[in-house]
Amino acid sequence: MHIGGARTALFNWLFARSQGGKLVLRIEDTDQDRLKEDSVSQIITSLKWLGLSWDEGPEVGGPVGPYFQSERFDIYRKYCQQLIDEGKAYYCFCSAEDLAEQREKQRALKQPFHYARTCRDIPPEEAKKRVENGESYSVRIKVPLEGTIGFHDMIHGDIQFDVNQYDDFVIMKSSGIPTYNFAVVVDDHLMGMTHVLRAEEHVSNTPKQLFIYQALGWEAPQFGHMPMILAPDRSKLSKRHGATSVEEFRSQGYLPEAIINYLTLLGWAPGNDEEIFSLEDTVKVFDFSKMSQKAAVYDVKKLTWMNGQYLSSLPLDRIVEAAIPFFKEKGLVDDAYLAAHKDYFAHLVDVVRVRVKTLAEVADASTYFFKDLDGYEEKGVEKHFKPGNASLLRKCHDKLAALPVFDLATTEQAYHEIADEMGISFGKVIHPTRLALTGRTFSPGMFDVMVLLGREKTLERLEKAIAFIENK
Repeated sequence: MHIGGARTALFNWLFARSQGGKLVLRIEDTDQDRLKEDSVSQIITSLKWLGLSWDEGPEVGGPVGPYFQSERFDIYRKYCQQLIDEGKAYYCFCSAEDLAEQREKQRALKQPFHYARTCRDIPPEEAKKRVENGESYSVRIKVPLEGTIGFHDMIHGDIQFDVNQYDDFVIMKSSGIPTYNFAVVVDDHLMGMTHVLRAEEHVSNTPKQLFIYQALGWEAPQFGHMPMILAPDRSKLSKRHGATSVEEFRSQGYLPEAIINYLTLLGWAPGNDEEIFSLEDTVKVFDFSKMSQKAAVYDVKKLTWMNGQYLSSLPLDRIVEAAIPFFKEKGLVDDAYLAAHKDYFAHLVDVVRVRVKTLAEVADASTYFFKDLDGYEEKGVEKHFKPGNASLLRKCHDKLAALPVFDLATTEQAYHEIADEMGISFGKVIHPTRLALTGRTFSPGMFDVMVLLGREKTLERLEKAIAFIENK
């Protein structure tokens, strides 16, 4: 599910909830060529993971189903036939070759392609006989030959189009499958849609849908077209700009709360400088009139910062549960370990989460608690493992070994005493120790690390680092 689609779903959800309305989820799966095996399950899973529930639709049901377009073909054929019978649509027998020939002639004249309405005036009885004789056909709607058509957009205001821009477009393909614009009109009407909020790229579809509403004698819903999401260079957002789907962000360790919060700010603002707010908070103050008309710029750095805020502030049990799959993926824990060390694991996650930005980083920043070190960061060795630091680490080792109690207070006090005795800054004692214990130059609080490792493993790693420095 593309991040743009998730934002569209979010604003529909916020609008429905803030208005006391209903959100209907419909799966538009008529384009079988583009439909992937797991597309539907990914959409449903992503929406549920993001916390965007629906009142009617798949897995929920409702009074106007089915909610999969692929199960509604008989309904579309019924209304298509109604338009043919009323003379508002017609059978088109032009082949792909015929249309290609028309296109080439218009291209030679440097004209935009418009269907020549070749079949528009075939007498109904003749057209019916050709269909009965098995001739291949599609169905086209009769678009007015002059005038304008328009609508009031909930974001952009009044928008008008000249009908001369549109030819008699297909509403039912020769395969018997309805086109997108026809199917959504029938479904939106039968499902009682009052408002349709969608991406700005659908503005060009709206006049076609309005022609169909007029032909069927139905009132169109209110439309709101949300501005595009652009990449930082203001080009169209694509894979080359990094993760662009909900599934990708989830697999990288982003929290749904952060993604929702970030998407809310892509095109809407609460009217104050507040940036961190929950979905529930947003519903209370949501005002659709504050939607921006300008394109929103996608900034993964801002999302990552926001994710870090949620990572450190959400209830610990929520983060522990969310982090477990990432620890399992790295082979650090299994169910037996978690059952036996539940409190220790929670403490570890709590210590680590405040210094990282994603769940994946929580697991990565915890590896040295579960596995022996296989080396040290090269830049850290150059800076903190100078020859003289072997004796420094020996002092740290002996001081820690002699402590009657090994906890946060006693270990920190011991290091302050070492720094005072040697007349050096506290950092000059901490940095070599951090590298010795974690293999890294960046970690959670050093004394938290010590306590989590325990005295025995802390002393063992200090000894290993001393030997490494002495043998350099």
